[in-house]
Amino acid sequence: MSPRSIDTYRARFERVLDYIDAHLAEDLDLARLGDLAACSKYHFLRQFSELFGVGVYKYVQLNRLKRASQQLAFRLDLPVIEIALDSGYDSPESFARAFKKNLGQTPTEFRKQPQWTPWHAIYQPLAQLRNASMPTPAHPRHVQLIDFQETPVAVLEHRGDPNLIGDSIRNFIAWRKQNHLPPARHATYNILYDDPYEVEPQDYRFDLCVATTQDIAENPFGIVKKTIPAGRCAVLRHVGSDDTLPQSVTYLYAEWLPQSGEEPRDFPLYLQRVRFFPDVPENEAIVDIFLPIE
Repeated sequence: MSPRSIDTYRARFERVLDYIDAHLAEDLDLARLGDLAACSKYHFLRQFSELFGVGVYKYVQLNRLKRASQQLAFRLDLPVIEIALDSGYDSPESFARAFKKNLGQTPTEFRKQPQWTPWHAIYQPLAQLRNASMPTPAHPRHVQLIDFQETPVAVLEHRGDPNLIGDSIRNFIAWRKQNHLPPARHATYNILYDDPYEVEPQDYRFDLCVATTQDIAENPFGIVKKTIPAGRCAVLRHVGSDDTLPQSVTYLYAEWLPQSGEEPRDFPLYLQRVRFFPDVPENEAIVDIFLPIE
């Protein structure tokens, strides 16, 4: 196949993945998915499986349970029955059976104390398969140059295994709720000190931040006050799953930066979370990536 034919083929299946992401709560008709891929119904299942290394039914189930698990862990106000119905199950019992079979815990157990290590063991290979099969197109992306204003933030410092960051997120959300700092009114940032693939798990550093000028009282969550400094930044908007976020970061460092003539400033890369999964479909999540420059 020519490069153009390969790109066209991948784009057809990208439409399928986006459609699945956007319609996880609905019946996903196989004929509709095949139409999006412009595939015969007699061949679509095999083509999907060969491209992604997993069958379409299993892919849909795993993605429904991924969203459900994040709702259970991070949206404690959502009832389990609502999550079950929103995941395509007709009862909490059938949802619990499927959840336990695939993730090793019941929904109630996961909500109380998520076991993140086996969770990542299930979902990391799926993300890697998707990234390997559907690389980001090589077309230029829009990078803005801005003057970022100094921003005081309340910070939960995650230190250690990146696979356990879910526990830090739960604590961060709990503290924000106690202090009435909702994302709609107080911007959410992440400071990325380290690449999780380049440091030992015990050395990994990642800050969860919320913009606020209020004083930070001593608290059991370990929240501290910091400042994201003022300065010039190159900003790239990433739309979609965090699974493909490293591709956008790579673009900034490997393609945009060498061509721009700019030099990085002495502050780590950071993100602003604009739209959050699981509140929006994974393909509609928005993250702005800030590269501090001189």
